[in-house]
Amino acid sequence: MLLKNKIAVVYGAGGAIGGAVARAFAKEGASVFLAGRSMDSLQIVADEITNAGGKAKVTKVDALNQNEIVGHLDRIVQHVGQIDISFNAIGIRGDLQGTPLIEMSKEDFMTPILTGVQTHFLTSTAAAKHMINQKSGVILTLSASTAALSGRDRTYHLTGGFATACSAIEGFTRSLAGELGSKGIRVVAIRSDAIPETWKPDNNEIQAYMEEGTALGRLPKLKEVADAAVFIASDRASAITGAVMNVTCGSIMD
Repeated sequence: MLLKNKIAVVYGAGGAIGGAVARAFAKEGASVFLAGRSMDSLQIVADEITNAGGKAKVTKVDALNQNEIVGHLDRIVQHVGQIDISFNAIGIRGDLQGTPLIEMSKEDFMTPILTGVQTHFLTSTAAAKHMINQKSGVILTLSASTAALSGRDRTYHLTGGFATACSAIEGFTRSLAGELGSKGIRVVAIRSDAIPETWKPDNNEIQAYMEEGTALGRLPKLKEVADAAVFIASDRASAITGAVMNVTCGSIMD
């Protein structure tokens, strides 16, 4: 039970990655507070957690609304006394990829950037203010392989503003880690490649191209991303901060 007695908040917990991480946190002993905009999808994840013997509570929270984020965290602290883990997995419009930059509208380019940077800033700093008081905590951000593609893949993939958003999230992660380290708080980004369980390519050729570009000859699984999040959030990773955890099956090598 790597996260026994930990209090975890997961934003975008009704989505594929957020839900997988929330279930993994609960399985390892954490009490999980599921936040998102769709109560129906959140409740599905919560029911799965409680049916498996875990602890989960759902709340409708817009992770781009500062007042909602702060109010939600304040209520959690009033109720249970602390926040040990914050993980943001909301979608940042990766679906806007696929158009050459010189043909893309400003709005479609900027949407992933503004969404990704703002939501991570708001949720991370709000959690940090509570973690500073308790002198401990782990903040996890979510990036993707687009932040560090090879020249070959930048030529092949049309990543639009999504790649810029992921690069910015990783930069923010390092900056926040630097500021919070002396307060006992760790900040780590999780960088995954495309996950077949959540992404269906237009044709098999695209998936084959991506799999052939990895050292392991395959793309990561949801469980692998969730397991990585559990490890980083646990005391087993107590010396890791300001880092980008590579969960790309070797499509990216730093």
